[in-house]
Amino acid sequence: MAVLTLALKTLRHRKAAFAGAFVTLLCAAALITACGMLLETGLRGRVAPERYAGAPVVVAGDQYVHQTVHKSNGKTKHKAKPIAERAWIPSSLTQTLRRSAGVREVVAEVTFPVGTSGGQAQGHGWDSAALTPFTLASGRAPKTAAEVVVDARSGARAGTRLRILTPAGAATYRVSGVTRQALPTQHTLFFAPAEARRLAGRPGQVSAIGVFPKTGERPGLAAALRGTRAREYTGEARGAVEFLDAEQARVKLVSLGGALGGTSLLVAILVVAGTFALSIQQRQREIALLRAVAATPKQLRRLLGGEALVTAVAAGAAGSAAGIALGFWLRSRFVALGAVPEHLRLVVSPFPAFAALLATVLAAWTAARLSARRAARVRPVEALGEAALPTARLPWPRLVAGLLATAAAVVLTLVLSTLSTEAASSPVTMLTALMWTVAVSLLGPLPARAAAALLTLPLRVSRTAGHLAAANLRTGSRRLASVVTPLCLLVAMACTILFVQTTMGHAAQREVAAGSRADYVLGPQVPGSAARSLRGRPGVEAVTEVLHTSVRVGLTKYGAQAVTTEGLMRTTDLGVVAGSLRDLGKDSMAVSENAADRLGVSVGDTVRLTLGDGTPATLKVAALYTRGLGYGDLTLSHALVAPHVDNPMGPLYVAAPGLTRAELSALVAAVPSVTVMDHARAVAASAPDAEVNYVAMGLIIAFSAIAVINTLGMSTADRSRELALLRLVGTTRRQVLRVLRLEALAALAIATVLGTGIALLTLTAFATGMTGSPLPYIPPLTYLGVLAPTAALALTATALPARLALRQRPAEAIGGRQ
Repeated sequence: MAVLTLALKTLRHRKAAFAGAFVTLLCAAALITACGMLLETGLRGRVAPERYAGAPVVVAGDQYVHQTVHKSNGKTKHKAKPIAERAWIPSSLTQTLRRSAGVREVVAEVTFPVGTSGGQAQGHGWDSAALTPFTLASGRAPKTAAEVVVDARSGARAGTRLRILTPAGAATYRVSGVTRQALPTQHTLFFAPAEARRLAGRPGQVSAIGVFPKTGERPGLAAALRGTRAREYTGEARGAVEFLDAEQARVKLVSLGGALGGTSLLVAILVVAGTFALSIQQRQREIALLRAVAATPKQLRRLLGGEALVTAVAAGAAGSAAGIALGFWLRSRFVALGAVPEHLRLVVSPFPAFAALLATVLAAWTAARLSARRAARVRPVEALGEAALPTARLPWPRLVAGLLATAAAVVLTLVLSTLSTEAASSPVTMLTALMWTVAVSLLGPLPARAAAALLTLPLRVSRTAGHLAAANLRTGSRRLASVVTPLCLLVAMACTILFVQTTMGHAAQREVAAGSRADYVLGPQVPGSAARSLRGRPGVEAVTEVLHTSVRVGLTKYGAQAVTTEGLMRTTDLGVVAGSLRDLGKDSMAVSENAADRLGVSVGDTVRLTLGDGTPATLKVAALYTRGLGYGDLTLSHALVAPHVDNPMGPLYVAAPGLTRAELSALVAAVPSVTVMDHARAVAASAPDAEVNYVAMGLIIAFSAIAVINTLGMSTADRSRELALLRLVGTTRRQVLRVLRLEALAALAIATVLGTGIALLTLTAFATGMTGSPLPYIPPLTYLGVLAPTAALALTATALPARLALRQRPAEAIGGRQ
């Protein structure tokens, strides 16, 4: 208790010194809390049903692919992974369920995408309106194939005509009625039952069946569902089967929250350790005096640990509260980017906040104890001498730890160069950059000392300020290293995060540009009827329909494209190196070289896979190609895939050298929302959106920037006595500021070299594994966009506390430090 009381008094009289540690810990707690909220939402997030709100029980397809793994110890483990598309079920199951015990009524429904002038909507048959339920506010139910009922949100009136784009083509429908209701997050159109089944294009199948039990009875559906791929969903599980994007977003949030949270924690530990090390380094004279008046090493460690605990608890509590707001902001950004659906609500519980508080307290206490270990063990006389003139020797435990961190970074770099999937390489990429930064922070005084020696000559070009700056860098290598570390972290993390995305995007666009033979791209969603009509037009040589989906081989997901084979060689060159695309059909596929290596297959082999809606298929490998980044791991037949995706409409690649852009646009003018697209826009539409990663990892960059401000601010503020002495011996304010500016630029130069080197090592390994080329793509302007704000941040964080310190009279500043 006495030690805690002393720690509180120490903090009260050293508020400025502990402000940096407080801010760092607060930001760390906020970041970990927000990541924990994302992770918990992925694990426990639920979606309330909208379309199926009126059906107590919903029977729908199993949205997972399952696998039983047999372990070496004789035990088995069941694993399941979600599929990409909606799993449909046989319509004959409707009659079987109707005969089940306790069932009063069953209602089958089909769901398919439609496009209107108001945007995207979901189409259904009017016979399934009871699942919500929907009722009519005006007009009547659709009786003919040319009639449609719109929801209350559409703003249309009965009797008006709508041009609607459906998978079967574009057609004009008459509005026969308007519903009284509208769903919160989806537009709804109802067609005549027979017309809806025709437009869905799934004969003999339905997307779901609503089951209404008899009053007071629980329906017994187990016997009816036995031996089928259908499952029973009740309660909030109905929302999961209604909103498949929510379930897919949950999986993304688990991986994103885990990766971001883990990276945040590692960065926080590194930053917090550096902050406390700098704080204790600045208090060496105080610690030496305590040792001189008989304070034991144990008492000093308890004192410094108590200070860390008090600071961490206060900062952790405030940061956890701020982290909740940050979690909501992150979710709003992900919703705006389309990565998370609006109906997936953020889970708010005390667990992320408590975890962040615990992690912050442990990180602060451990960092303080480790940083204080050597300072507390030194003898009193040695402590006073070292406080007056800090030793240049690196402690051997720190040297050993630095060498081990370097070895670990080398191993991670080698491992990263062998990883060829984004799921495996993404976490290792961040960990590799962090491990190199840890090595730099541990061995920092060594490169700082060497760099200071190299910078002595150019600095001395400025006679007064340069001479003083060079002298300070030579004698203050430990202080220089403490400043270089956060700057190095900022440059390394920013470059790694930004240029991982540019490297992948550039490689994909380069492959698409090299493989594109089409003259035009039509999109974004073109029905098959438009493609068939174009093939017969004069001047059109070939039309390739393209769909993008994902399939699973075992439990592993592979990105796939489906293409029509007629005229494919005229529109697309996949870079075939074995086999032929002429053999591509409903029973075969082409495989990228990367995927073929992972699957261990070659031309002529067969692969058992699961299509996007859970349908199993066994396909023969017809060809191997090189351009997998641009065109996907697998290329399948359009005829095989189209009946197994939610939206069978996709872009068209058109070879029509005899037609102008205006002439081609006129040919598809009758199809709503279809335009002639640029090739680059088509590539961007089919590529994963990197903005989600930028938003998520941008928080790490922001945290690193805060660490830079804290470290530079603490380092400069601690030198008020030194600056006052310079003023007393005749140095002007302008000269003092110039000295500090030169020192900051020197630290920035060292950090830029080290941070860029770390990023290059990491990016080279990443590019080698993911693209097959050791050359990452680093846009010069983007790189300058990293360095310029970093330089401005470093100079500002140095100048502001220096100007505040120089406002004091020199005698007062020296007296206040005694």
